[in-house]
Amino acid sequence: MIISNQTLKSINAENVSIPNDSLLQLPEKVLQFGTGVLLRGLPDYFIDKANKKNIFNGRVAVVKSTSKGDVKDFEDQNGLYTICVRGLENGQPVEENIISSAISRVLSADKDWSVILGIAKSSELQVIVSNTTEVGIQLVNESIAANPPLSFPAKVLAVLYARYKALGDSPASDIAVIATELIPENGKKLEGIVYQLAAFNHLEPEFSAWLNTHAFFCNSLVDRIVPGKPDDAALEKLEKQLGYKDSLLIMAEPYRLWAIEGNARVSELLNLESADHGVIVKPDIEIYRELKVRLLNGSHTLACGIAYLSGIDTVNTAMNDTALKDYISDVMQNEIVPAIPYKVEAAVASAFAGSVLDRFANPYIEHLWINITFQYVMKIKIRILPVLVQYYKIYNKVPQHIAFGFAAFLLFMRTNRKEGEKYFGDFKGREYPITDDQAAYFYEKSKLDTSVYVKSVLTDENLWGTDLSALTGFIETVEGNYNYISMNGVKQGLMQAN
Repeated sequence: MIISNQTLKSINAENVSIPNDSLLQLPEKVLQFGTGVLLRGLPDYFIDKANKKNIFNGRVAVVKSTSKGDVKDFEDQNGLYTICVRGLENGQPVEENIISSAISRVLSADKDWSVILGIAKSSELQVIVSNTTEVGIQLVNESIAANPPLSFPAKVLAVLYARYKALGDSPASDIAVIATELIPENGKKLEGIVYQLAAFNHLEPEFSAWLNTHAFFCNSLVDRIVPGKPDDAALEKLEKQLGYKDSLLIMAEPYRLWAIEGNARVSELLNLESADHGVIVKPDIEIYRELKVRLLNGSHTLACGIAYLSGIDTVNTAMNDTALKDYISDVMQNEIVPAIPYKVEAAVASAFAGSVLDRFANPYIEHLWINITFQYVMKIKIRILPVLVQYYKIYNKVPQHIAFGFAAFLLFMRTNRKEGEKYFGDFKGREYPITDDQAAYFYEKSKLDTSVYVKSVLTDENLWGTDLSALTGFIETVEGNYNYISMNGVKQGLMQAN
């Protein structure tokens, strides 16, 4: 039995939350660009939850912007799909199965553009959501009269222009445009390109005035691990438990956050905050970005070299290693939390750090440490250096755990050999790939004697953009850790560091 509107009544409600028939008749209030698992596992999850609480009362018309793949699975299942939530929350296991009815239909931009413009003209439409990857928000000077326009921003402009023409200067035309792409200032960048395209298309000044008054472009931050469809064996087991087949089934962790930078009108249009604490609409969301980048991403970055060189392959496995778990907890609570370069209440930061530990320990998500080492240098520069500098401003001493993380980073990046354009490291007979834009730089630095390698890298202002030698005792501490773990192994060094 395949999940669909017709088979819902045949599904056992003991194993899964099932939508009632009335939810399948709700109007389309959201136009969503993107069919990916993050959108289905986060914004659409919130919309489905709000509908079931009789709060939002609207569904999502999804636009498939690329020609790759098809929409057959969505059509066969009437847009229904299962979200299997698995993991830990406040240290307690969570296991929940939800049939989402948030999606009403999936439309192809290539084949259904006139239908999409028809949705744009509806006064019931309140929100546009996008996740077209960072490549999607780029300026391409083109006509919005094309069927459809090529670029995502041009599609958005065409939709908004159709709305302006249909509804004019009325409150019913108000719409929130929320970007979720993983780039800084995602909504504002999209807004800037839309205005540039409006000028390129010689659209009337009245339309620009309408945009300024009625279209609310919002930056947003999304935070939830949504691995998507499980492997075949796990999917078969889940489908046997659920009693139906679902080609769109996705896994998701319990933690969820959608922080949206917007005013009271955006909050009113979105109308999701009362449905779930994970939806936040505020004029300033920088605190949430800082917490995520510094605590979740930052601790990932500091721990990845330590864990991998210790022979620990996955994040959840690391949480079963007492020394590494203590390191992650200590570096977050004692060195990152007090030095976040943004005003954050200590209690808020500590609570977030606790949620990070739950997320790391999730036994249902196999997150490989070697994958986290991708672009290791850039991650250290963006996520860790501002904390390191701030820590010195406050305490003027070496943050011992951060220094240990730097030592493991330098040991991991020490390049053993080059094969074509690929670079490899080797630690105690275990070879691994170094996937970093700076791999060639480290290949050359690795030719230096061990006694000068650490100092040579850490004093390179061109690499770091700052003078790390100005941080009293830091380079010497990193060098001491580096020499110790090179000789004795990372696990032994970690026990010493703790």
